[in-house]
Amino acid sequence: MNTAVLTTIAATGFTVAFFHAAIPTHWLPFVLVSRARGWSRAKTLAVSALAGLGHVALTGLLGLGIAWFGFQLDERLGRLFPWIAGGVLLVIGLYYFWRQLRGGVVHHHVLGAHHHPSEHCGHEAGHSHWDEELKDSRLVEAKAGDWAAVSGLFVMLTLSPCEGFLPVYLSGVQFGWRGFVVLSLILAVATLAGMMLFTWLTLVGLEKFEVKSFERYEAGLLGALFTLLGGLLIVLGH
Repeated sequence: MNTAVLTTIAATGFTVAFFHAAIPTHWLPFVLVSRARGWSRAKTLAVSALAGLGHVALTGLLGLGIAWFGFQLDERLGRLFPWIAGGVLLVIGLYYFWRQLRGGVVHHHVLGAHHHPSEHCGHEAGHSHWDEELKDSRLVEAKAGDWAAVSGLFVMLTLSPCEGFLPVYLSGVQFGWRGFVVLSLILAVATLAGMMLFTWLTLVGLEKFEVKSFERYEAGLLGALFTLLGGLLIVLGH
């Protein structure tokens, strides 16, 4: 296997994880709860990092299952595996392109917040539906202690793994456990870096920092990345 392939997979994984972390679900709830409960910036960032670790841990656990299954297939299929894995990635890429055409937003919601089916997943100009979803949530209730709010945020993000990174684990199967470890580290670094960055930018007052486009075009970006990665595996991965 060409080392350039692993480098490309790693770069793709970093891009997927970082831009996924830029989606408001990964930082805006922490900022809103922080303001409602009067948390300091340091505490907000610490809670965000804790929840991010849970998010990464569950994604990595799912990735472990994908990697193990991939190892079994690779052992049995040999030279055919890159073609099959590449084909799966191409199909996943086409699926995300279809989602982009259907609206572009990969839906993520706050656990414990009230969401109405008629509401759109996304943001109106100058307004975020997260303010409304969190307004009556247990996360900001005054009678609930900080521990309840922290636990709620942790569970919220942990139970919403980075689905877009899972195909990246499949693309690294032929590099064995070394590939799995490298990709898991990249997932952790990119996710936590993205969450910390956007949480901090909002906390220091850069409220108009435009990240809505990340959410609007997330599906299209994932489609392009997985199509590229699938083609790369087919061409260079055998």
